[in-house]
Amino acid sequence: MPVSSISRLIEGMAADIRSGKLPPGTLLPTHRQLAAQHGIAIASASKVYTRLKAIGLVVGETGRGTFVRDRPQRHEWDGGDEARQSATAVDLSFNHPTWPGQGDLLRRTLRELSLSGDLAALLHQQPPGGRRHERQIVADFLAKSRGIRTEPDGLFLVNGAQQGLDVTTRALLSPGDTVAVDALTYPGFKMLAQVQHLALLPVRGLTKGPDLDALDTLCQRKRVRAIYAMPTMHNPLGWILTVGQRQRLVDIARHHDCLLIEDASYAYLAKKSPPALVTLAPERTLYIASLSKSLASGLRFGFVVTPESYRIPIKATIRANYWSLPSLITAIGTRWIADGTVARQENRMRQEASKRQTIARQVFYGMDVITHPSSLFLWLRLPSELRMDRIATALADRNIAVSKATAYSTTPHAPHALRLGLSSVPMEDLFSVLMQVRSIIEHFPI
Repeated sequence: MPVSSISRLIEGMAADIRSGKLPPGTLLPTHRQLAAQHGIAIASASKVYTRLKAIGLVVGETGRGTFVRDRPQRHEWDGGDEARQSATAVDLSFNHPTWPGQGDLLRRTLRELSLSGDLAALLHQQPPGGRRHERQIVADFLAKSRGIRTEPDGLFLVNGAQQGLDVTTRALLSPGDTVAVDALTYPGFKMLAQVQHLALLPVRGLTKGPDLDALDTLCQRKRVRAIYAMPTMHNPLGWILTVGQRQRLVDIARHHDCLLIEDASYAYLAKKSPPALVTLAPERTLYIASLSKSLASGLRFGFVVTPESYRIPIKATIRANYWSLPSLITAIGTRWIADGTVARQENRMRQEASKRQTIARQVFYGMDVITHPSSLFLWLRLPSELRMDRIATALADRNIAVSKATAYSTTPHAPHALRLGLSSVPMEDLFSVLMQVRSIIEHFPI
């Protein structure tokens, strides 16, 4: 079959996948069947599937066949100019942990659950915040891996860290309340603050963390109800605050009677870090984390460690808004914690993050980059003559999706910078993809 004909077959199948005519999960013909259907050699059929796999539209599973991949387009998450990205875009905007054996692990776990004694219990509704024995599993994990000690009654299971943040702010804050945040902070917190009508007051950043003197002054001038912080592996800047910085932050919160909302979503990437804020100020700190950044973005399993005085409103808010996690998700998450899967995967992700950062440092040598050696993202400040929206558009034209500083900025004027996630691109492709980013920046017409 001529190369042009093979290309048309690839384009036709790709169009059917993108349009939904071949929906996610569809089992495609075998190589032999595809060859017979289109009158081509089996080797040519293999080339078709190899190309579709390379552009991210299909996935092959040994012994099972080739399936249409479930890969939503960017506009299914967010609008804006990034919506122009296609399903084949190289994604530097999100971190989706992928690792060998994910599908096999899930298949094995589901098989084990199907053979468990009381399978019907997974169809029963859980109590708000999770069953006690499953909370205990998470509490034991936090004590061993994070040095955080809490009793099961002080820990609530939630549908990922984002829901943990939402539950916490809904339960403990009111519309119009003021929250101090870093000048560059997690976009998800900005979104929930907008929905809940919370006022965000930005605190400027220094080289290695927030300007705590400026935070103290801010709290003196205004009634700050809460401080939202990411002391371990800040997103997007990769900060890990020192013991001294953490103690100063706690002192400010106590002096001005502020809640501390500690987002530890990426904290697992720091193998050794100073004590969590929740261990320094357990009476006022809400500690929130999940398995989404280490294990799988679709495993919506998170947890909130809560001071005793706030447990009743937190539980009431969980009950009023969603009652409990799906029992199946809880069973999978706690099983993987208990059998060591999560600990092994977190260790693997730390090693991989270090390798990816090494590649990124090589590519962006001499450029203005802020990151941490074991982070899964980096902050790339653009030359003063370049605008981030124009660079992002140029990258989009090359089918590379990135995040702009506007998503992270809490100040009226965002810096011209990009946040690049490093974990969603295959390791073997990362160097070339990042080189494309550098090339576009260096050769962009002024």
